[in-house]
Amino acid sequence: MSEAARLLRLLTERDETLAVAESLTGGLVAAELTSVPGASHVFRGSVTAYATALKRAVLGVDQTLLEEHGAVDPDVALQMAAGVREVLGASWGIATTGVAGPEPQDGKPVGTVYVSAVGPAGEKKTVALRLNGTRAEIRRESVRSVLELLSSELRKDGRAQDTEQNGGI
Repeated sequence: MSEAARLLRLLTERDETLAVAESLTGGLVAAELTSVPGASHVFRGSVTAYATALKRAVLGVDQTLLEEHGAVDPDVALQMAAGVREVLGASWGIATTGVAGPEPQDGKPVGTVYVSAVGPAGEKKTVALRLNGTRAEIRRESVRSVLELLSSELRKDGRAQDTEQNGGI
């Protein structure tokens, strides 16, 4: 079973939904999710905010943050995930931003990537990646990493709920 299928199964079991904000992956996360039959039960949609101005206008990323740090920044990834969650009305929002190459961007070297997840109970997690490889390899690894990040957050949250329901045992 693919990571996307596992993630969608977890979301289905929890009766939660997902929205995706993508920059460097350019729609690859959404494509991976929608390749799974039945994805429409939990996948709300995606925003491919490739242009920096769209990150602000559509996803609500802070203009000052973008001006001071550029689009390749952990706080930008977090705000993208929170913004797409809100705009598309999903339980969870995930986001990718980074530099796939071939040239550096905003003073960040090729392979600098941030993936984030924001959840319904205030969960927030960003992971910084330093990836090697071709542009295609960096983009593929970014997709895998953001899906894995959310799967991990869902499993962690699920274990906490199980413990709480079992009286802390």
